Amino acid sequence: MNKKRIIIVPLTILVLIGCANKQDGNDSKIALMKKTDPPPIELVDNPETDSYGHAIKREISKMKELYDVAVIQGKEETLVVYKVKHLQRFHMKKIEKKMDRYLEDKYPDEDFILSSDYKIFLETIRLKEKLKRGSISKKDAEKKFQDIVKLQKEKT
Repeated sequence: MNKKRIIIVPLTILVLIGCANKQDGNDSKIALMKKTDPPPIELVDNPETDSYGHAIKREISKMKELYDVAVIQGKEETLVVYKVKHLQRFHMKKIEKKMDRYLEDKYPDEDFILSSDYKIFLETIRLKEKLKRGSISKKDAEKKFQDIVKLQKEKT
């Protein structure tokens, strides 16, 4: 009985420690399940247009059908990636049309790419993390952004 306890107690402790949910700061690990609320990524060097990434995110986040929004402002286009609340997924086309109409009216000179695809959202979060860590240059970030845009265009 004592020998079994000597083996079972440490084994149980190891299993509990191994199954513990550690929060190591990586948003990409939880991006598909929880709201991450990433700040907009601005890859442009033009100071006049830098601030509107935040305005877009703030306005789109107000939509009651959405629960998470990420914005990447590139040199030629702006990618708006969003997650729709579960019960609102039946109205995806209507939500996207409403969002597209709003953005085109408010920012007629900008080219927008909208996506509700989780893969695109995840890639956006990963790009944000790389920029935050400084492990990617602005030039490489723009190239990665173009890859994400190309991936989105392939899906449509």
